[in-house]
Amino acid sequence: MDISNKSENQDEMAKRKYIHWQAEGVEKIPPNEAEDIQAVADQINAIQKAQYNMHRHCYTGTHARTQGIVKGRLLVEDDLPKHLKQSMFEKAGEYQVVCRYSSEPGDPGLDDRIPQPRGFAMKVFDVSGEMFDSTKTSQDIEFNSTPALDLADAKTTKEIVGLRINYGNDQKELYKQLEARPDTDLQKFRDTVRNTHLESTRQYSQTAYRFGEYVAKYCLVPSSDTQQKLYEETVKPDQHESDILSKWLKNFHEAHDAEYLLQFQLLEDLEDQPVEYAGKVWDPVKYPWQTVAKLVIPKQDSFNYELKSFWEDHMRIDPWLGLKTLQPLGSPNRLRRVGK
Repeated sequence: MDISNKSENQDEMAKRKYIHWQAEGVEKIPPNEAEDIQAVADQINAIQKAQYNMHRHCYTGTHARTQGIVKGRLLVEDDLPKHLKQSMFEKAGEYQVVCRYSSEPGDPGLDDRIPQPRGFAMKVFDVSGEMFDSTKTSQDIEFNSTPALDLADAKTTKEIVGLRINYGNDQKELYKQLEARPDTDLQKFRDTVRNTHLESTRQYSQTAYRFGEYVAKYCLVPSSDTQQKLYEETVKPDQHESDILSKWLKNFHEAHDAEYLLQFQLLEDLEDQPVEYAGKVWDPVKYPWQTVAKLVIPKQDSFNYELKSFWEDHMRIDPWLGLKTLQPLGSPNRLRRVGK
């Protein structure tokens, strides 16, 4: 599969004026953000303690439910246009990766029949370059199935997590609180997401990252015909079991290879493409996605219990330990640095 962006608009994309990652206004730290971040860290710890008391096992504060873990390869070709030859994509290469499919909430027992955002995480091994943690040689890349992040900045996160803690078991009251907010639609969207086969689900960074010289968001696009056809397969609460998503994944990976395109969307307009606030989608028509690599996952068992336990107990996904040329940017990512 060609991933080199050989299309009619390649020259036009190369001529665009992309904003440098250190340009004025890319990051603007608001007043009291440090206090908001600490409050969120305390909230997440409280959620983890509650889950520990229930399960007698400690899970991450979000993405607690593992749906599958697979190994594969990330392929970077040498004929990318100059503006896409950034960071670890500057040269052609092949990287070994391990990936985890998940459900986003912090409850590891969440019923798959309940529509919620889903996640995907990728740990890329043997990456060269200057790291935030000089002892590391891997790059972590995180995704979520919704393009906009409801926890759009540190202040919003503090408010929304607080509401979920207080009213999480009373949706009527929670919605009453959310409907009093100006971002009601953004906050309620998570409960109406399309509950479909994870192998057909497009995944997004939601937040912005340094991309070598520039700033970008990224996404992961299922690219094989088999995966794309699975988009029509949706969860039916009256027909499927509570672990249907992991079962679907296991059946798929035992019978099929999987392929994804890793694409980047570069920053061109700070007013229209905010970095500090992740609740707004960057318009893909104005700012097209551009392919930089391909993820290939061969047939395998995607629900190996030993691998699942090892990941949940010993693995950590944190882009703040990886390449400085892929530095997380904006308020939600500064929060994640402390929250880890």
